[in-house]
Amino acid sequence: MTAATHLAADPSPAAAGAQPARTIVLDISGMTCAACSARVERVLARLPGVAAVSVNLPLERADVRVGPGGPDERALAEAVERAGFSATPRLRDAHARKLAEAEREARRLADERQTLLALIVSVVLTLPLVAPMVLAPFGFDLHLGSWTQLLLATPVQVLVGARFYRGAAKALGAGSANMDVLVALGTSAAYAFSLWMIALHGEHATGHLYFEGAAAVITFVMLGKWLETRARRGTTEAVRTLMTLRPERALVLRDGVEHEVGIEAVAGGDLVVVRPGARMPVDGIVEEGTSEADESLITGESLPVAKRPGDRVASGALNGAGRLLVRAVAVGEDTTLARITRLVEVAQTGKAPVQLLVDRVAAVFVPAVVAIALAAMVGWLAGGAGFEEALMTAVSVLVIACPCALGLATPAALVAGTGAAAKAGILVKDIEALERAAAIDTVVFDKTGTLTEGRPALTDMFAADGDEAGLLAVAAALQAGSEHPLGRAVVEAARARGLALQPANGVAAAIGRGLVGEVAGQGVAIGNRELMAERGVDPAPVAAALARIEGEARTAAIVAIDGTARGVLGFADPLRPGAVEAVAALKARGLTVRMLTGDNPAVAAAIARAAGLDGYDAEVKPEGKAAALAALEREGRRVAMVGDGINDAPALAAASLGIAMGTGTDAAIAAAGVTLMRPDPRLVPAALDIARRTVAKIRQNLFWAFIYNVSGLPLAALGFLTPALAGAAMAMSSVSVVSNSLLLKRWKSGL
Repeated sequence: MTAATHLAADPSPAAAGAQPARTIVLDISGMTCAACSARVERVLARLPGVAAVSVNLPLERADVRVGPGGPDERALAEAVERAGFSATPRLRDAHARKLAEAEREARRLADERQTLLALIVSVVLTLPLVAPMVLAPFGFDLHLGSWTQLLLATPVQVLVGARFYRGAAKALGAGSANMDVLVALGTSAAYAFSLWMIALHGEHATGHLYFEGAAAVITFVMLGKWLETRARRGTTEAVRTLMTLRPERALVLRDGVEHEVGIEAVAGGDLVVVRPGARMPVDGIVEEGTSEADESLITGESLPVAKRPGDRVASGALNGAGRLLVRAVAVGEDTTLARITRLVEVAQTGKAPVQLLVDRVAAVFVPAVVAIALAAMVGWLAGGAGFEEALMTAVSVLVIACPCALGLATPAALVAGTGAAAKAGILVKDIEALERAAAIDTVVFDKTGTLTEGRPALTDMFAADGDEAGLLAVAAALQAGSEHPLGRAVVEAARARGLALQPANGVAAAIGRGLVGEVAGQGVAIGNRELMAERGVDPAPVAAALARIEGEARTAAIVAIDGTARGVLGFADPLRPGAVEAVAALKARGLTVRMLTGDNPAVAAAIARAAGLDGYDAEVKPEGKAAALAALEREGRRVAMVGDGINDAPALAAASLGIAMGTGTDAAIAAAGVTLMRPDPRLVPAALDIARRTVAKIRQNLFWAFIYNVSGLPLAALGFLTPALAGAAMAMSSVSVVSNSLLLKRWKSGL
């Protein structure tokens, strides 16, 4: 069996009749719109033995559930290729998958550049055509000659518009009609009629040409296509970022010798060597060595976790200063990091109804427009009108149906709304995020790095002799060279007080327990109860302070000098400035506000009380966060998740709306629909507000665009609108859409 296999291993032919139901994953290329993905779904669903199909346009993949005796991946790929697309089975090899993803990303970038170049060309050639119409109300009488208009409009119609003709052909071939059909039909009618008028009247055809209408439609819709391409590329960034965290190579110990092998060659039960500073390549159990691991991608917590023989480690976690020998328990697609990646992929399979609205209407609208145009032409001919008059009536119907305003409705509001949001530090990824924000009734915050600062600060200090400054100076001197978050907090507190620090000697880390050394000739130890017991230190002199700090869900460290407990330091991850105000603002709007955290219940309860939350869930792993959101959704809630860590990525992708702190990880930012560029929780209610306003503008724009078209069609068919008046009505619909969208620029976040 080659590396190019689906998620479930292919059974042998002999066992084909007994093979169980399985899911085959195909990577699809060539899809450009929702109609394409729908066509792939229909083609695959028609195959005997296929139980269910889900095609993800942004991720360019198809998940096919195949029953016993159903088609294999080759048969599925051939069916997709017959439909006009390319398909390859999902690769299992980690390195090969990264290379394949890099190739797909290169194609996406090339497509985006090509679309942008076509848009620029279209804008440059269209501006001279629409300038006379735009400037006429201001007293400027500008006219381009017929042949000049033809020279400007033809490249736009033939070259730039070629993608719409291809899209229309695919849609019609699949038995449906979409936006591309509308664009191709309307612009072709305007262009062909203008060409006919030049053929009849030559240079004297000026004033009866509609090249500017055709070119403007293509230009405006190209703008929407470019925005769509950028948004679609952004949705895959989360998965790519997570894939970069999985090591491609691992050190495996065999017969006492370290062998570097590809990660796919590591099997369960292998002994894997993890050097200091390296990422864990597998999920496993520590056999030898002691160290600390940064597991923030799993738990979201900033404090390193001590690792000793018998402790579990997770793939993707960053090893600290010690060398570990790990017995592999889960490898490849079964590791924690792989599961998180799959959760993000699965959660990103949604489709936005607003994006599909125009295509759904077009399926009925396009045949109706063609029928009305033909009926009008036949009717006028039957009534004794000449061919040119009947043709002008038919063209008027097609021109008034040109989807210029429809093409502008979404991108115009999107550009205005996201521009206003960006000025406030809110970045909105796509239309889907905007639409989902409109129905949010519950907001769930991650704790560490979202509601809180994400790093510990020194919050409590008790000195048995009353000299807190002296205690802090000694503790900071010992911690001066430490990279541990608690040590940095101590040093920062000492510097904030302007304390002079003496040099420390013989400093050594007691991994997972604390730090020991010598300051000014005195033996100093800072750490937990375990470290004190090892060194024979009686905590009785500081017992009351120790109990108080631990009872308030803070981390406590005992400071011992020359074998005597002299004080206690307390640490906590403080609330971010604005967290309380953000929660209050959300609750004032009638929203429920909760928290999900991997931290312990005592810490979670303290933070929930301080922030004024409606509730919380503690000790929740990444899979649990997505499951907790799903439970809320099953209750009928529409949930927004706010987070910043890799461990939040599945929940951010699974939520109705994902909101990421811009100071967080790339995976979290890529998985979310909205990114806050400042770590200010008060931007959350502001983001929901601008999203709702933008969605409202999109719906208003679509309404007015359809009103112009629907009301204009019978007028054109009855001869009350000439092609010129039809073009003017079409232009007015565009003006109303743009003007309505520009009102969003007045929005302010209030911060």
